[in-house]
Amino acid sequence: MLRKIGSILLGALLLAGCSSGREAEPGKTQPEDKPAATQVQAEVLAENLRVPWSIAKSGEAFYISERPGAIVKIENGKVELQKVVLKEKLSDASEAGLLGFVLDPDFPRTQSAFAYYTYNDAAGQKNRVVVLSHRDGVWKEELTLIDGLPSGPVHHGGRLEIGPDGKLYITAGDAANPELAQNPNTLGGKILRMNLDGSIPDDNPFPGSSVYSYGHRNPQGLAWLQDGTMVASEHGQSAHDEINVIKPGKNYGWPVIIGDEKRQGMETPVFHSGDVTWAPSGVAVYGDKLVVATLRGNAVREFDLTRKTTRELVNGLGRIRDVLIDGDDLYFVSNNTDGRGNPDETDDKLYRIRLK
Repeated sequence: MLRKIGSILLGALLLAGCSSGREAEPGKTQPEDKPAATQVQAEVLAENLRVPWSIAKSGEAFYISERPGAIVKIENGKVELQKVVLKEKLSDASEAGLLGFVLDPDFPRTQSAFAYYTYNDAAGQKNRVVVLSHRDGVWKEELTLIDGLPSGPVHHGGRLEIGPDGKLYITAGDAANPELAQNPNTLGGKILRMNLDGSIPDDNPFPGSSVYSYGHRNPQGLAWLQDGTMVASEHGQSAHDEINVIKPGKNYGWPVIIGDEKRQGMETPVFHSGDVTWAPSGVAVYGDKLVVATLRGNAVREFDLTRKTTRELVNGLGRIRDVLIDGDDLYFVSNNTDGRGNPDETDDKLYRIRLK
């Protein structure tokens, strides 16, 4: 794999930067009046990535999952392509492959991680969540935590995060079968919660079930605010992408309601994109704001839940798949090689921007 360390200048709107001008309200379709851009340096930490999907970090080392089935380790200027050995045949369907990836909280000792991938067997295409062990630069599937998550032509979900409660959270798409989302007895169109050994927590909202919330279309980002509030990003149909505050056992409406529509017993989003498309993916928290990767939006976007406003932080780098905040540093990966972007000869890349 080729590597290049460098930096480029781009217009980025810093979270601590100028806030003059009108910021877009949720659900409104009129264009934003952009605050004056601040010139900052976006450092390229790695390039020539192949459809990167998730960013994880341990110490100074980054571990990035690639949809075709590899983990890229980036540390101190060195880039290492690490093999992943799976028990099932990885799917190359649209939006499918090796997706979510999160390190064990005790990774330096356990050398293990959790991964979400789409596979094909004699019974068809499905998704599963597994434990990977790492040894001598190779990741090997050791244990299946949950299997048979619905998989269709699109809408695989795929995000994994470990919450502040130490539980593993999983986003599962509706697999292009919207009816699954409203049935709490299925695993499609859900956010799932489990213990790190795959068992069901006693305090899950549906006894004996990993389902934590339902009525989702294609959720692809999870994060927690400083007060413990859980938030998720979700791809809508024909725009109407969503940012939701997630509460256990709640129904988030898909496919019955979208946008500002209301129905008793269903939750409406705190933000939605109206008639434009963000295609939000990975989510991170910086202070009291959300930072969200957007694919069709071609930007990293900030959401202020207190003021109910949103604006672009970074644009001009194409499709953005995932974000990570570490201190005052924002890291993000482009996704221009996913078949829907316009890659240059060195895409895709891992970037860093200092927020202060």
